[in-house]
Amino acid sequence: MTNGITVTRERIAAMEPRIRPYIRHTPVLRVDMADFDRPPLAVDLKLECLQHSGSFKARGAFTNLLERPVPDAGVVAASGGNHGAAVAYA
Repeated sequence: MTNGITVTRERIAAMEPRIRPYIRHTPVLRVDMADFDRPPLAVDLKLECLQHSGSFKARGAFTNLLERPVPDAGVVAASGGNHGAAVAYA
């Protein structure tokens, strides 16, 4: 199911200031795959595991909940995983 909203760089840039107070700025770690017995290749890892709720899903949860009124009864997420944890945190 989709809501008809296309995610663009412009939309992301517009939402970033709104969600900034609620999310962590997570670091990027550069690793060399040669350290793991693989061919040499620099790989950048965004450590979203350090985000609130343990994944990048907090960004989407806050974006969604800040864009529309939240009912007095609250919201429900059909997830017992990272999405559910992010919605509960948001």
